[in-house]
Amino acid sequence: MQFIHNPILEGFNPDPCIVKAEGKYYIVVSTFEWLPGIRVYESYDLVNWSYLTSVLTNERLTNLKGNPKGCSIWAPHLTYSKGTFYLVYTDVKSTKVPFKDVNNYLITAKDIKGPWSDPVYLNSSGFDPALFHDDDGRKWLVNEIWDYRMNERNRSCGIVLQEFDDEKKELIGDTYKIFNGTEYKKTEAPQIYKHGEYYYLLTAEGGTEEGHMVTIARSKNVTGPYEVDPKNPMLTSRDNSDLVLHCAGHASLVETENEEWYMAHLCTRPVLGKYPILGRETALQKVNFTEDGWLRLSKGGHSPYVEVPVPKSFEGTINEKSNDFFDDFSNEDIKDEWSTLRLFKSEDWIKVNSKESYVRIYGGESPQSTFDQHIIGIRQRDFKFKAETSINFKPANYLNMAGIILYLDIMNYVYLYISYDEGKGISAGVMKAVKDEFSIEPVQVSVSSKNVKLKINVDGIEAKFSVESEGKETYITSEDIGFLSGGFTGNFVGLTVNDLEKKNRCFADFDYFSYKPK
Repeated sequence: MQFIHNPILEGFNPDPCIVKAEGKYYIVVSTFEWLPGIRVYESYDLVNWSYLTSVLTNERLTNLKGNPKGCSIWAPHLTYSKGTFYLVYTDVKSTKVPFKDVNNYLITAKDIKGPWSDPVYLNSSGFDPALFHDDDGRKWLVNEIWDYRMNERNRSCGIVLQEFDDEKKELIGDTYKIFNGTEYKKTEAPQIYKHGEYYYLLTAEGGTEEGHMVTIARSKNVTGPYEVDPKNPMLTSRDNSDLVLHCAGHASLVETENEEWYMAHLCTRPVLGKYPILGRETALQKVNFTEDGWLRLSKGGHSPYVEVPVPKSFEGTINEKSNDFFDDFSNEDIKDEWSTLRLFKSEDWIKVNSKESYVRIYGGESPQSTFDQHIIGIRQRDFKFKAETSINFKPANYLNMAGIILYLDIMNYVYLYISYDEGKGISAGVMKAVKDEFSIEPVQVSVSSKNVKLKINVDGIEAKFSVESEGKETYITSEDIGFLSGGFTGNFVGLTVNDLEKKNRCFADFDYFSYKPK
């Protein structure tokens, strides 16, 4: 027997929503402050997955400038009905306790690759919206509801439902509170499915860290009342720290052509069991409905499995995963794997010279800016890897910087950079922010302005930084990078340029970027 090996989407790919349409399977995931927003993966067989496209690709669809860390695009939910893809998602503007400023939107498209319609505003009562298409043609929106008056452990105080008018493109009628949550609290990620005589409500509870879980309730009426599964949680990692997959929760369901059911869910694989540097990933479990009408893992229990049976219809081969990434910038644009931070790529700050094979990045604001930060990054997908670039850069002063960076968020990063030092001239060094505490490593290495190689060698939570200039390689420092974990995203490896002077508009040219697992 062949098996699906989890996670199916490695690195930062959280909050998966899975759907089947026109003979293919699609998964969309949250992207938070990274753009383009809402990544789409596809599979023909549920076994082999590949990145297909992204949805939010321009400012007509979203504007994330100034959004705080851990905010922006949350929990996209994709459905397909009568030839149209429906995608609902949250744009989070603030999560500062005790409030959550959120806006929920709907966009539609005939093709998964777009073009997508202008966003239709839905509501702001809570996050994680999902659209359910009932058999009678009616459509219903569910979302978590937030109550700032509640105690800190349970401000996610339940699930609400309201009808959506597809012609008017607006919510209509009464709002029903259909679920108060269970004793596990932090109720979110609601999704409704109809199977047999029941409407099933999937929710995530317990928080998105080690206590995360999937809980189930059901009703014979979409508006309730819903009875809670007596054997909840249906899926969780919370009671077994020895599992490979931690933090299992936030799930969605799909049915195959052979009436088999699978469930996509988020998980983490912490380094040393403690540091989820890769962020929240996506896994797949086989599930089934029991004779008494509840949803269960097909292999039993409620712990996530690493090895999951392939669908009965699968007759192909399981492709070996390769996370190697190389861009020599010889095409007209940077590769699709790259992401930018809150700011869409444009020729105002990034230009590819395909004839001479380099990318020119103009200086933006500091690594702590939420407005005009010029960085292109890829997801870290391996516990051990080497990353390298070659840079041509002539900084005028210490306010000009460029290099390669390990980046979690505005408060946590390690930056191997080139700048200008009054004593050493053009030089390379390492700066970092650890939980918002900034420091610069004392070692500074004089380098040329041309063809300088910047290298990062990561092994678990240890990262070694070195620089090669004029044929001589110099080790600079090692860092414990366990702090590049936690929060909602995962670690990125990127190229960045900073111009804190904004006078001469400095730029750096990168000849290539290489990421290779060890």
